[in-house]
Amino acid sequence: MSRSTVFFVFIMCICLIIAGCASVPPLSFSVPNVGKSTQKIDAEIKSLTVTIARPDEATGEIDVAGIEDQFTNMWKISLQEALDKMLIFNDNSNNKISLSVKVLKMDVPSFGATMTTDAAAKYELVNRKNGDVIFSTTINSQGVCPMNYAFVRSVRARKSGNRAVQNNIIQFLQALESTDISKPMFPSKQQ
Repeated sequence: MSRSTVFFVFIMCICLIIAGCASVPPLSFSVPNVGKSTQKIDAEIKSLTVTIARPDEATGEIDVAGIEDQFTNMWKISLQEALDKMLIFNDNSNNKISLSVKVLKMDVPSFGATMTTDAAAKYELVNRKNGDVIFSTTINSQGVCPMNYAFVRSVRARKSGNRAVQNNIIQFLQALESTDISKPMFPSKQQ
C-alpha cells in the first residue's frame, strides 16, 4: 500500500472513532435555574396543551417529523416543570385558566459548522369561565451549538434544538411576570 492510502485509512479510522464516541442527546427542554417569581397570578392552570401548527399557521419549517408526539410531550413537561418551580400561579384560586402553546416553527439546520435552530411558539392564557384571552404572545428564539461541541452534525443539531426550546420557554416565563389577570388582552364578547 502507498503512504497516501495508509494515511487515508488512518484518518478514516480516527473519524469513525470520533463519530462513534458522540451519541445524539435525547430531547431535553428542561429549563435550568428557574427562580421563584416575585409576582403572583391569581389563577390556577386547569389545562396545559402543546400542539404543532397546521401548515397554514406555521411561520417556518417544523422539523419534527416522526417525533411529533415525543416533541410536544417533552415541551409540555418542561414548561410545566418550569411553571412549578416559578410558583407564579395560585393553585387555590377560584380563577381557572388554560395555557395553550402552538409551535409555529422549529427550523433545525441541515448542515453547517455552528448549528443554529430557530423556534417560534404562540402562548395563550384563556380564562375558562368567560373566554377572555388574558395573555397572548408569540415568542421567537434561537439555540446555538458550536462546532467544538461535537464532531457529529446530528449531535450539534439536537443540542441546538434543545437550546432553542429552552430559550423559548425562558422568554415566555419572563413575559408572564407582567401578566395581570384582571386586564385581559382580548376580553370575550360574553360579558
